[in-house]
Amino acid sequence: MAKQTNTLRIIGGTHRGRKLSFVDAPNLRPTPDRLRETLFNWLQPVIYEARCLDLFAGSGALGLEALSRGAREVVFVEKDRKAAQRLSENLALLGYDPSQCLQQTAQALFATEASLFDVVFLDPPYKSELLPEIITQLNNGWLAAGARIYLEHDSHQDAPALPEGWQVLKQTRAGQATALLLQFGDS
Repeated sequence: MAKQTNTLRIIGGTHRGRKLSFVDAPNLRPTPDRLRETLFNWLQPVIYEARCLDLFAGSGALGLEALSRGAREVVFVEKDRKAAQRLSENLALLGYDPSQCLQQTAQALFATEASLFDVVFLDPPYKSELLPEIITQLNNGWLAAGARIYLEHDSHQDAPALPEGWQVLKQTRAGQATALLLQFGDS
């Protein structure tokens, strides 16, 4: 018997209602529909034509939603080989460039030359304790002026300290997740 795959649904934009499968992988938990809907309501004024980075992409739910809603480009970073492969397949299925899915760690990305992003989706595995390091790296030339950063963390843990110049625009909680929409500098 074949192993059951998981599905996610794109909730808005060009591919609204489209269901895509993703693999079972350790710590892979797509952002729930309700929280994604809230996030993209927050991002609606800035997502069109935005250049986005989906770190710890997993299923790709956030980046795929951004593309469906008119983002110019999304770079997906996922270290799990099977999850990255399925995400590449889903990108191709939807008519997007599968080479935008990089099978590597966030730290490996930051070892390359910095490139500016308008929107960053930052949703690492809850128990990884990577957020402080990743936030420091993002602050080193990866964020365009006024960039929005979606940060999701375990509600049972404190939010990481934010660098100077980062401000909280919105915040919500859903189940085990606390979600923040942050802004880097002035828009």
